Amino acid sequence: MASILQTTDRGLYCPVGDFYVDPRVPVNRAVVTHAHTDHARWGCRHYLAAQRSEHLLRMRMNDDAEFEFLPYGESISVGGVDISFHPAGHMLGSAQVRLEHRGEVAVVTGDYKLGSDPTCESWEPVPCHLLVTESTFGLPVYRWEPEQVTADAINAWWRESRDAGLCCVLYGYAVGKSQRLLAGLDPSIGTIYTHGAVEKGNEAYRKTDVELPETTFVGSLDRKHDFTGGMVVAVPSANGTPWLRRFGRISTAMASGWMAVRGARRRRAVDRGFVVSDHVDWPSLLKAVELCDPETVWVTHGYSAAVARYLQEIGREACVIDSRTRSENDEDHSQQTIEGEES
Repeated sequence: MASILQTTDRGLYCPVGDFYVDPRVPVNRAVVTHAHTDHARWGCRHYLAAQRSEHLLRMRMNDDAEFEFLPYGESISVGGVDISFHPAGHMLGSAQVRLEHRGEVAVVTGDYKLGSDPTCESWEPVPCHLLVTESTFGLPVYRWEPEQVTADAINAWWRESRDAGLCCVLYGYAVGKSQRLLAGLDPSIGTIYTHGAVEKGNEAYRKTDVELPETTFVGSLDRKHDFTGGMVVAVPSANGTPWLRRFGRISTAMASGWMAVRGARRRRAVDRGFVVSDHVDWPSLLKAVELCDPETVWVTHGYSAAVARYLQEIGREACVIDSRTRSENDEDHSQQTIEGEES
């Protein structure tokens, strides 16, 4: 399998096709799994990605970059390596990259999750010989509730806060997480407002025909506007800043997979914590490996040693690789500045 994919100091490299998958640094040719910045590095000369990610990638890449986009399931040959993209379920346009050369198949999952999400295509299993999987939440403690259960809990909090004369502020990362949260909100409860970074992400989603409820950009309103009873979807970096003063009396909440851990809400200094993650939880990770049924599993980012050890114990050939540079303590730490988004 080393002939298809190798680990290098620049990231995962395909020597036969002379391209990188989610490179760490700018390279000549990059095949990218999705538009978050730890996967789609700024400064590459040529990008190949799934068609559904086009608006997000063009929104944040340099103007002189060359782009090529493929619909899910279609393939292109690069240096004798057949490349195709398959839904990853992480966010709009996210994809697993399938590489095939001389009958050997490698799949790079990027970031992914199983289950439903109204803002993107659902993950699908891709049989392979080598599977590269993330392990952001690769411990048994991480188990997600069904999508609708969490959405109902968020809407219940909003109703309670509205009835108490408060404005809700819900924190989620600007691109991907925020749009997923918006899709689950009930507009009949009140007006939905957005931070500038979130609204810019909304524009790309709407251009890709993803249905989102009507939103109002906070910056478009008069400073004396009354936000009572409303819902503000904002980026985590806004928490604790003077920007919050304009909303009056507020109730705050964080939406993150880390909210599953006791003490995480307290460290974030918010009133509520909702467990919402765009990454696989423990049972979903194991299910994905089972369904793809690879001969070898490379585990990266997060609790990679624990996951690799468990897979070995159940009879899988697995090892840890270092393909990322981002912090293991921040979910989607990579979603860097888009009109104020934290890096």
